[in-house]
Amino acid sequence: MKKSHTQLSQDQLRELDNLFDEVSERQLKDFGNIAASNKSDGSLITSCDLWSDKKIVDGLSRIAPGEGVLSEEGQKSIPSSEAYWIVDPLDGTTNFAAGIPFWSISVARFVNGIPESSFLIIPTLKKKFLAIQNKGVLLNNKKVIYTNNLQKSDCVSLCSRSIKILQKNPKELFPGKIRLLGVSSLNLTSVAMGQTFGAIESTPKIWDIAAAWLILDELNCKINWLKTNPTNLKAGDDLSAVNFPLIAGRTNQNLSQLQPWGELLLKK
Repeated sequence: MKKSHTQLSQDQLRELDNLFDEVSERQLKDFGNIAASNKSDGSLITSCDLWSDKKIVDGLSRIAPGEGVLSEEGQKSIPSSEAYWIVDPLDGTTNFAAGIPFWSISVARFVNGIPESSFLIIPTLKKKFLAIQNKGVLLNNKKVIYTNNLQKSDCVSLCSRSIKILQKNPKELFPGKIRLLGVSSLNLTSVAMGQTFGAIESTPKIWDIAAAWLILDELNCKINWLKTNPTNLKAGDDLSAVNFPLIAGRTNQNLSQLQPWGELLLKK
């Protein structure tokens, strides 16, 4: 990744932390007490998604004026500003609506088309990740140290749509124990934290992966973009219907283990 010359100030980081705390508190209050409806693409949405999206987008316009925003519940085209934000206000709405206490707030700031800082909050676990380009990852304000000693897991995170690869290759033994968290950003973050050695995502949108992308990158994990490479995006690109299938791994060896399975996603 090329170095960003435009970084957030400490005052901005503090304001962002306060903003995400406020959104987390509202989501925890609404959890288990709110109904969901279907969007046009069949995915679920709640009033808390919409409130969280507006709260974050409005907050970003105040904290980082002049920087555009792309969000799951709002504008879905790449902004024309050099620095812009990609927001998933509640990644894991199906879990949230079903009473499963596992979802995230996923926000990333991009500069010159690549993530410069990212914020990933898991309200129920009281975990807050902050990744800054070339400066590493903090978890609850403590530096996360990358080490291969973390790689003790024999688990692989799959999304619900990537399960079909097992049906396409029934005679081959899958190289890991399968875990489905139901949250793309957390599937990928589990790789970065050594909880799984790899992940396969079939149809993630840019807002599903934006924050986790930088966390993986800063912890020296590997990503193989199977179809569309998000580093090639341009201002004005409409990403509302664009998927970014990928494999993530702790090491290149892990990618090689999962590569044949990931390629099955692209076969009709």
